[in-house]
Amino acid sequence: MSDPQAPGSARLARLSYFFPAHNEEANLEGLVNEALETLPTLAETFEIIAVDDGSRDGTPALADALAAAHPDIVRAVHHPTNLGYGAALRSGFAASRYEFVAFTDGDRQFKVADLGRLTARLGAQDHPDIVVGFRIKRADPPLRTLYARAYRLANRIFFGLTVTDIDCACKLFRRESLDGLRVESGGAFFSAEMLIKLQAAGRSVAEVGVPHYPRTAGSATGAKPQVVFRAVRDFWWLRLRMWADRPRALRRGEPMIELRLP
Repeated sequence: MSDPQAPGSARLARLSYFFPAHNEEANLEGLVNEALETLPTLAETFEIIAVDDGSRDGTPALADALAAAHPDIVRAVHHPTNLGYGAALRSGFAASRYEFVAFTDGDRQFKVADLGRLTARLGAQDHPDIVVGFRIKRADPPLRTLYARAYRLANRIFFGLTVTDIDCACKLFRRESLDGLRVESGGAFFSAEMLIKLQAAGRSVAEVGVPHYPRTAGSATGAKPQVVFRAVRDFWWLRLRMWADRPRALRRGEPMIELRLP
């Protein structure tokens, strides 16, 4: 059986691309149009999934309108209330149908075209399971950058996680690499927990630098105290559970995906 991502090739056979969106009315249409224009250069077949995480602006209606305008390509997934960043990512993974899965955020701080850096790396001879981006230069306020450095250090010390930019919202996965993976956190700790458990499962992770662009519309929520508190809580719950019973802790949570037949 031939590999749908041949070494050296940057174009995938089938790609699911999704993004979480919470009150991103000002960014949604532009991002979907950008994806519609760019993804044909990255995949022969693709889908775009907008995950509305309980938005209270025009995001839900606009996502449905875009899905209706582009049937079988664009889909919308809705949370009735705001469940958190991790929950939105989980819904995106669960809704994805194809053998490669990628995501960025809905705030347009990453360009869809830069996923091409990840698809090219995925086709390298070492055949990594996952390719994660790291922001070459962060376009974030100093407080968020400070939080990120402390968070990275804590994950390195307590979990041995060596990924350069844990929360970089530009990641690409071979679908089979997620088989059996369960993640418990529904908040900002989701990405770290996912990478910790992928590392524990022996999955290979490659890293690629990607540009990061300033937010031009909407407002960020990642540095809100309640978001930070939830991430810290989830961090320590996982660490304590792994100290108490590592195998059981690694099995906790909801499945990331279901493997589907072609």
